[in-house]
Amino acid sequence: MSAIAPPRTPVAAARRRPTAMARAPQDTPAGIWTYLFLALTMLFAAFPLYWMFVIATSNDEALAKLPPAVVPGDRFMVNLREVFSLQDVYFAASLVNSLIVSTVVTASVLFFCSLAGFAFAKLRFKGSNALMLFVVLTLTVPNQLGIVALYIVMGKLGWNGTLLAVIAPGLVTAFGVFYMRQFIVNTVPDELIESARMDGATTMRVYANIVLPAIRPALAVLGLLTFVATWNDFQWPLITLSGTDFPTSMVAISDLASGNYVIYRRVLAGAFLATIPLLVMLFIGGRQIVRGIMEGAVKS
Repeated sequence: MSAIAPPRTPVAAARRRPTAMARAPQDTPAGIWTYLFLALTMLFAAFPLYWMFVIATSNDEALAKLPPAVVPGDRFMVNLREVFSLQDVYFAASLVNSLIVSTVVTASVLFFCSLAGFAFAKLRFKGSNALMLFVVLTLTVPNQLGIVALYIVMGKLGWNGTLLAVIAPGLVTAFGVFYMRQFIVNTVPDELIESARMDGATTMRVYANIVLPAIRPALAVLGLLTFVATWNDFQWPLITLSGTDFPTSMVAISDLASGNYVIYRRVLAGAFLATIPLLVMLFIGGRQIVRGIMEGAVKS
C-alpha cells in the first residue's frame, strides 16, 4: 500500500509560492514631483549663466532696468570687440595662457597622480602608510598659508612673472594622489597584477597596460576637476603675474572689472567667453564623469 502524502497546509503552500519580497528588486519610476524638483534645480543653477549672457549681449541700460532684462540682445559681438580691443587687458592672450596652463597642469596631474596612486595602492615599500598619511594631512593646510613661501621660491628660480610660476605648483596634487589611490585599490585586483608579474611584466608595463585602462573613468573625473580648478584659479596668478603682459583669463576679467567706472557688459561678455571652455569640457566628458563617480562610490 502506497504511503499517503500529508495534506498541504496554507503555511506550507505559502512558503512554496514566490512572494513579492523574494522577487528581484525593480527600479521605481520617478514621479512628476521628482522631475519638477530636478527641473527647478536646473533652472536655478543655470539662471546666473543665462543672465550673464543677457547682459553680455545688451547695452549699458539693460543692467539698470526694472524689472531686470531677461531677453538677450544683439550686441554680443560688439561687446566682445570692445573687450579684445582694450590695450591694457590682453584678453585674447589671457585665454591662450589659461588654455596652456590648464592643459599642461591637467596632463601632469593625471600622469603623476595616477602613478603615485598606483604605487601607494599596489606596491609594497617601507613607510608607505606614513607617507600616505602625510599626503592626506597636506589637504588640511590652506593654500593661502604657502603663498609667501611660494613667491620667494619662484623668485629664487627666476620664474615670477612667467607662466612657469603658475604651472609648477600644480603639477601634482595631494587630492589627486589620494583619489587615484582609493580608486585603484577598489578597482584593480591584486591577482591581476600578480598574474602580469608572473608573465614577466615590469612595473611600468603593469601600470600602462593594466592600471591605466581600468581607471579611465577616474582619470576623466580628476582631469575635469583639475582643468576647471586651474582655469578658475585667481589668487596665485594675480600675485605672480601682476604687471605682466600675459595674464590668465581670471586676471584679465579682474582687470576688466577694475577702475572707477565698471562697464559690466564688457566684464560679463569676457566672463561668458571664459566660461565656454568649461562647458565644452563638461559636455565632452560628462558621461565618463558620471561613470567615474558611480564606480568610485561602489567598491568592486
